[in-house]
Amino acid sequence: MENTGQKKLGTFLGVYTPTILTIFGVIMYMRAGNLVGTMGLWPMVFIVLISNSITLITTLSFSSIATNKKVGVGGAYYIVSRSLGFEIGGAVGLPLFLSQALSITLYSFGLAEVIKMLFGTSFSLNLVTFGIIAVVAAVSFVGAGFAMKTQIPVMIFVAVSILFLIIGAFMKGSFIECFSTFPTSASEIFATRNGLSFFSAMAIFFPAVSGIMAGLGLSGDLENPQRSIPIGAIAATLTGFAFYVTLPLFLSMGATPEEMLNDQMIWSRISPVNGNIVILPGLLGAIFSSAVGSMLGAPRTFIAMACDQVGSRKGQSFLKSKKGEYASFALSLAIACGAVFLGDLNTVASILTIFFLTVYGIVNLTAALETLSNEPSWRPQFKIPAIISLVGGIACIIVMFLIDPLLSIIAIIIEIALYFILRRVAAQHSAVGDARRGFYENLIKNSLLQLKALKMTPRNWRPYIQVLINEHEKQQNLVCFASNFGLSSGIVTVTKILIGKLGEDKIEVDREVDSMEKFYKGQAISVFPEVTVVENFEEGILSAVQANGMAGLRSNTIMMCWPDEVGRYLPRYLSIMRKFSFLKKSTVIGKVSPDFDVRNSEKTIHVWWGGLQRNGDLMLLLAYLLTKSPAWGDAAIKLLRMVSDVSAKESAEAELKKLSEDSRIAAEPMIIVKEKDELFEHVLKRVSGSADVVFLGLNTPAEGEEEEYAKKLEIFAEPLKAVFFIKNSGIFQGQLLETGNENIKKHNKG
Repeated sequence: MENTGQKKLGTFLGVYTPTILTIFGVIMYMRAGNLVGTMGLWPMVFIVLISNSITLITTLSFSSIATNKKVGVGGAYYIVSRSLGFEIGGAVGLPLFLSQALSITLYSFGLAEVIKMLFGTSFSLNLVTFGIIAVVAAVSFVGAGFAMKTQIPVMIFVAVSILFLIIGAFMKGSFIECFSTFPTSASEIFATRNGLSFFSAMAIFFPAVSGIMAGLGLSGDLENPQRSIPIGAIAATLTGFAFYVTLPLFLSMGATPEEMLNDQMIWSRISPVNGNIVILPGLLGAIFSSAVGSMLGAPRTFIAMACDQVGSRKGQSFLKSKKGEYASFALSLAIACGAVFLGDLNTVASILTIFFLTVYGIVNLTAALETLSNEPSWRPQFKIPAIISLVGGIACIIVMFLIDPLLSIIAIIIEIALYFILRRVAAQHSAVGDARRGFYENLIKNSLLQLKALKMTPRNWRPYIQVLINEHEKQQNLVCFASNFGLSSGIVTVTKILIGKLGEDKIEVDREVDSMEKFYKGQAISVFPEVTVVENFEEGILSAVQANGMAGLRSNTIMMCWPDEVGRYLPRYLSIMRKFSFLKKSTVIGKVSPDFDVRNSEKTIHVWWGGLQRNGDLMLLLAYLLTKSPAWGDAAIKLLRMVSDVSAKESAEAELKKLSEDSRIAAEPMIIVKEKDELFEHVLKRVSGSADVVFLGLNTPAEGEEEEYAKKLEIFAEPLKAVFFIKNSGIFQGQLLETGNENIKKHNKG
């Protein structure tokens, strides 16, 4: 397969010429007249306007992208994959490749129809089409350089044929008379005529204007792609737009609807001189040139796409070798031949339209996303407003469904499936980066600015949890609980605290973070890991907590893991907790058995309501949030309260029922009457020893009493599978269950 370019092509030969020859191709010569005769003049004008508007916006979009970065081999696939990621690029690369392969069949069907008309051969149309595909493949394989050199003569032939059509039209009809038939209502435009609907006609016509990416596909052969692509592509698209919008007028002036319906070579009839002499050279040259261009472009797209998706060097080496080129060429040829069995030119054109609209839609959305990302790296020499690209992308999707809803759904399902399949290999390309990150960052920045203007209230509270750990594998159960607390509405950050000195101790922060990322992803735990190196335990933790988050998204709850050396570290936790309170951050100290497995549990949650400090609202709310996670979706919450007298049981149960109703949290009240002189730790063991998760309020011990209080907590925690001690020190302490009912405030003292 001959290499056609040596990166010496300029704007005219490298972009404008192949683009305009693809635009002025088989549909223009072989179907435009039939469509005007079937649909009428003005419906066809509107079809042209809609189709060309989509392609013009798409041209502006990919021109903008092309002036921001070097466009490599693969054209549209390259710009999408480098802007939205390899997985999305791969999903759109397949329809692009198929559209190029099917274009070979489309042009070959057109040539076959011309041959049958000229020579009246008795061979079947399909057989002639197969023969033309073989000739196109042979020319592309060994003589593509010659095909490129013939573009100028072919373009001259096309220009001559168009000129004689216009001359003949003015000789036979009146331009003014055509305007007398202008429709008076939308129903006249969109009416179905002769069994052909407006959008079915558009599906047949659309490939006529879909050659806009011909120059983009040759980006690897251009001397200056960033300059040539926008100038050449936009000029060619505008040229095509200008002619196509007037073509229905010229055809209507030069022939009657009956003549256009019965004569596929209506151009020859309208021409003032022998039509075959002035029309056929342009017709045959343009169609054959377009077929060769598609035969050259399809393998290039496939190789570019496959090289990105194949992770192994051996696979990439094969694809880039001669054998790989031959294999991709053979695949393109096989698809083109297989498409012959679809039936005829109209059927192939309709399917091709869906593929083209899919690609164009993604290209437009890519340009819009790049602009909206507002990244410093987005500095195109040719800029267009994001709204234009966005409108173009949405228009592509709408028109797809208007043309063929079923085929559009199938195409989208296939692309979504491809996206998820390719996500597995996308990680190897992470260094390339894409516009999605910039878009999200810009969205977050603007959202944070808006967030500043809105007052924070108890109803807006969300669990922004910072989990402090020192061994991510050993403490995964605690992190899993934290993830479940924040899964439905919060953000969970896991901060690994390492004692040492930056620059002196051999601590590789990036490697630690990467290790945490991989571990939590493997465990399907949704958290944001980070590593903090501190020299002093207490001061280091306080620094890490104060530095966490940004703007209105700072942590409001600090979760600490039950220490192995309880006597040494738990008192220090309690001391640090006092300082968390000054920062208006709540504290959760969690102890989870190493062998805890939610799959083997009955999923019973106990929330102990009582005490003098207002922790109950946070306890009950965290219990509720736990049940919102998939793993705990069917868990039962029991709201427990201990009383010392049977006479108090009824009123206490009524209060808890009222609390559950007013807070809209389904919790079963459970009143425990303690035995005389029975200690709480005994009641706790007796009642909650079999519970899967227990929530208890946490007091703030006076200075110097931390060790004594720590021993008490150790006694409480010892018999329990999973227990969380809660100290609510947030700005909305005691108000998180606010519903407007004063009874909740009254009893929210857990």
